[in-house]
Amino acid sequence: MFRLILRRLRPLSGPPGLLSAGTERCFSGSAPELPAARVRSLFLDFFREKHGHRLVPSSPVRPRGDPSLLFVNAGMNQFKPILLGVADPRSEMASYRRVVNSQKCVRAGGKHNDLEDVGRDVYHHTFFEMLGNWSFGDYFKEEACSMAWSLLTEHYGIPADRLYVSYFGGDSGLGLPADEETRQIWLDVGVPSDRLLPFGLKENFWEMGDSGPCGPCTEIHYDHVGGRDALRLVNADSPDVVEIWNLVFMQYNRELDHSLRLLPQFSVDTGMGLERLVSVLQGKRSNYDTDLFTPLMHDIHKRSRAGPYGSKTGAVDEQKVDMAYRVVADHIRTLSVCIADGVHPGMSGAELVLRRILRRAVRFCVEVLQAPQGTLAGLVPTVTHMLGDVYPELHREADRIMDVINENEAQFLSSLQQGSRLILRTLNRMDYKHGVFPASVAWSLHRDLGFPLDLVDLMLEERGVQVDRQELDRLIEENQKVKSDQQAGVQSQVKLDVLSLAELQRRRVPHTDDSLKYQYSLQDNRYVFPACSATVLALYDGQTLVSEVAEGQRCGVVLDQTCFYSEQGGQSHDQGYFTQDGLQDVLYPVEAVVQAGGYVVHQVTVADSLKTGDQVQLHLDQVHRVSCMVKHTATHILNFALRDVVGTSIEQRGSHVSADRLRFDFSVKGSLSVEQLQQVERCVSDIISANQVVHSQELPLQTARRINGLRTVDEVYPDPVRVVSVGLPVSELLDDQTDRQSSVELCCGTHLLQTRDIEDLLIVSERQMVKGISRIIAVTGREAARAREAGQVLSQDVDSLSARLSDSAPSSIDSAHRLAKEVGVLSDAVDNTPIPQWQRRELQSRLKTLQRTSNTIIRKLESKEAVGKAQALLERNGRKELLVDSVETDSLSVLMKTVNQLSTQGPGSRVMLLAHQRHSGKVLCACQVPKNSSSLPASDWAVAVCNHLGGSAGGSALVAKGTGSSDDITEALKWAEEYARQKTQR
Repeated sequence: MFRLILRRLRPLSGPPGLLSAGTERCFSGSAPELPAARVRSLFLDFFREKHGHRLVPSSPVRPRGDPSLLFVNAGMNQFKPILLGVADPRSEMASYRRVVNSQKCVRAGGKHNDLEDVGRDVYHHTFFEMLGNWSFGDYFKEEACSMAWSLLTEHYGIPADRLYVSYFGGDSGLGLPADEETRQIWLDVGVPSDRLLPFGLKENFWEMGDSGPCGPCTEIHYDHVGGRDALRLVNADSPDVVEIWNLVFMQYNRELDHSLRLLPQFSVDTGMGLERLVSVLQGKRSNYDTDLFTPLMHDIHKRSRAGPYGSKTGAVDEQKVDMAYRVVADHIRTLSVCIADGVHPGMSGAELVLRRILRRAVRFCVEVLQAPQGTLAGLVPTVTHMLGDVYPELHREADRIMDVINENEAQFLSSLQQGSRLILRTLNRMDYKHGVFPASVAWSLHRDLGFPLDLVDLMLEERGVQVDRQELDRLIEENQKVKSDQQAGVQSQVKLDVLSLAELQRRRVPHTDDSLKYQYSLQDNRYVFPACSATVLALYDGQTLVSEVAEGQRCGVVLDQTCFYSEQGGQSHDQGYFTQDGLQDVLYPVEAVVQAGGYVVHQVTVADSLKTGDQVQLHLDQVHRVSCMVKHTATHILNFALRDVVGTSIEQRGSHVSADRLRFDFSVKGSLSVEQLQQVERCVSDIISANQVVHSQELPLQTARRINGLRTVDEVYPDPVRVVSVGLPVSELLDDQTDRQSSVELCCGTHLLQTRDIEDLLIVSERQMVKGISRIIAVTGREAARAREAGQVLSQDVDSLSARLSDSAPSSIDSAHRLAKEVGVLSDAVDNTPIPQWQRRELQSRLKTLQRTSNTIIRKLESKEAVGKAQALLERNGRKELLVDSVETDSLSVLMKTVNQLSTQGPGSRVMLLAHQRHSGKVLCACQVPKNSSSLPASDWAVAVCNHLGGSAGGSALVAKGTGSSDDITEALKWAEEYARQKTQR
């Protein structure tokens, strides 16, 4: 059963141009080094020209349609559809048999995360290139091993006596034998037996996940020292003996019950890190000493005030200068590749990881290497020169990469300087000279200045201090609760009560001037917000007005003026922090902003004492504000588009605008159709593309109400009131000078100044909340683009599944069940992934049809199998009044259908069948009795037998089923038959 069909290796001859055995390289360091570009091209040419592999370009580092990954982190990621058997039969990928490529990979964040190790040693990277060759149902172990050995020893010239090979040594617990076949292949190739080592599941058995294709692997290891027996150092985490190539033989499928089954088509997946291979071929112990990095090291040296790179690590690298070189060189490669592939520094997922990488690089660049601002972006041309010929998108996107890096660097440097001062100031306080840093300060740095917590840890580690981790975890949990409460509509904890409001009025405390929240402008297509200084007029501790609050206390702060937007009109409040005159490094985070009786109350956790009369500066989180402005203006345009498409009868019933999405409730008889959803999105898109100006003006309420087409909601408006119009000045609308329809609403929110800043809008959900009221959820900008991409991927997956079902219906129950499972998994993805709502409806309809089709196929195949099994049982037993027997099946449905077939052909017979699952010991049970079988109801019979087998059962008096477990099916059959005889003979 486990015999593998081996194919003979093609002759190792080919066109000239490859490094031949006659030019074997010297590994003493005296021979000219093989450049990294040549190492890469030699690998690709070897498989393409000599062994007929198709060269497939690297996929982008942003995974397409795979939410389990932040980044592409292995060469096989783009080939998953082939390995899983779900490739669209009409696609080019479906024709792949032999493939070779060099894949861009990023390992930072998620399961495979090398970020914190980068710089500390000489071999970890966040970005690396994975050289790989694949066979999909073509060659297998013999050719894969022979080609690998030929390339390494004959063409790269690596001495065979420096190489060791590991293979899978088997696992008795899983019943997996040792991979003696691979061992014999290596012996035939010429590897000495004392260089072959067996290892277990952890080292030499590769799995894609908890289920799916898997198989044994064999690894080739290189000894940097040579001239010795290094057997014991293989897989021992020794820097002297390193794995350079992993060859995976996918021959099994891991089932959901963890059992293994042979795949119908075997595949080969190999991976060899270019950086490590180049270090071997160039005779370097450090990847950073190879020509993949040395041009960057020289460029960094020229731009910084640090000495030249010295390859030092650990305690020897006292000032961490060499660590900084490695961090910057690695991270600029990662940043360049990711930004070129469309991943920008951001606030969640892969974008957040990239933001951390950028900020880590900036800090080492500025603080350790003492390089001027702009240095990081200045390294991009060196990266594009080194990698651009292989990955041409780097050349195309070079200017954009530099702009993104410079913009993010400038934002972070401002925060970095302030954060560093705050850390030093805190450390200098006597209270904190005990090795424990206050969690409240660390959390403030993270929340208000955008410091990654690991960067705070790193800065403190350099000074022998640690954050109070337990208290930090509590603050993080509390912050998550506050966010959840805000999403659920729970009110802020600090809100002025009626008595405190009356006291403020008695003291003649003036109302807060919040007009600055509207006073922003566009300069060079960037929103510029005014600076704001203010005086503390009142402090509220949650119960009464006080003159002073102490450090760590949460309170409400009333100022004479503010630039912060308070929660109202369906728009989330602004975020940011205060600083106090004379204490510029102390941050007072603003957690909520509410309005009460003309006073704007800022909820603040005090980082130092605060008292009335103090002067403070307000620092607005501008990214959060602009995101809210985008969503609010988009909501107005959406409202207009809905009326234009659906009709003027719709009325707004509520809305909420936050930084990440918008929600809009409106009256309508039923859910919108697919066509209506598409029309609404097109209408919004047209307005965005037209880049219409957004106008606003304050008017007397009665004057505003005269505007034709004015949209209002059922609430009390102030007088005067703010009017927001898209495309037309409010003055023209007042004078009734135009017949053109436009979005015009009474609104106190903050808005964009031009519509193109929305970039894109996508409706990701639309459903009836109650009869007559629908709710739309929409996203904008990059989130909309991601949702569109996710929709395209899912649509392609549905197309592929449909094509496979149309081309050839499953011929076995197992394959039919696998197909039905795929339909179910895809249905879950369509239901839960943010994609265009109109597309979700279409895909859901198609998937329901596919589910019905697959269920019909399963029923037919099960019935066909049941007929065959019933016929075989009748031939073996004849017609009996009592028939108890076993059948081979792992399907309870087939078992039930077989019982039914036997009962139909013998109407008066009592039938019970058991099916023994040998790999697990589980027993399936099904039975059926005639209508007049009062002495032996089917449910009693099944319950008794399954209880005897340590399981359970259920059903009716006529038909029942259940499960149990047993090592002895013969005994179980005898017991079941004896039980029935005893009951029927009474």
